[in-house]
Amino acid sequence: WLEQLRRNDQQREANIDEQASEEAGGMNPVKLFRTLDPLLSEQTVLVADGGDFVATSSYTLSARAPLSWLDPGVFGTLGVGAGFAIGAKLVYPEKDVWIIYGDGSAGYSLMEYDTFVRHQLPVISLIGNDACWAQIARDQVDFLNSDCAVMLQHSDYEMIGQAFGAKGEKVRDIDAFKDAVKNALEQSRAGTPYIINAVI
Repeated sequence: WLEQLRRNDQQREANIDEQASEEAGGMNPVKLFRTLDPLLSEQTVLVADGGDFVATSSYTLSARAPLSWLDPGVFGTLGVGAGFAIGAKLVYPEKDVWIIYGDGSAGYSLMEYDTFVRHQLPVISLIGNDACWAQIARDQVDFLNSDCAVMLQHSDYEMIGQAFGAKGEKVRDIDAFKDAVKNALEQSRAGTPYIINAVI
């Protein structure tokens, strides 16, 4: 039975690797997370706040320890990201705290970069920017033939952090993303919050 479970896991991982190799309109989010996972230290807390982008992160990123994956749960309580990150960074100041945001959910709490800067809480945010409330759009467009109120823009979310004294950058390819992760870790460990705005 255990061997069958291991085979099932290996088959699922192979399927995820296939998904990561597919071409996408921006960066393939599965490939993005497959790239990020080995770059994260064992001293990492992941805070998840979003829809499709977060769902993808949940099967491609590994929680580093118990209580190192915090998410809004099954009831769609978007907007918890910054609050969870503040709590995590206060409890574990020595750890790298990442918020994995969808571009829709980021709108609920990006202003907390003011709090991060004022209270010296160097949190890193990774925003999956597909210019859409994609999880909602999928069913809405199929069932109602309407994209009303689900389309966004590839906005410069990193500028919000910069307005408060944080740092950040917008990236459009995997090589730039790897550099951004390195920059984010260096800056946050030196005390500066960071936003990676990843066009997916």
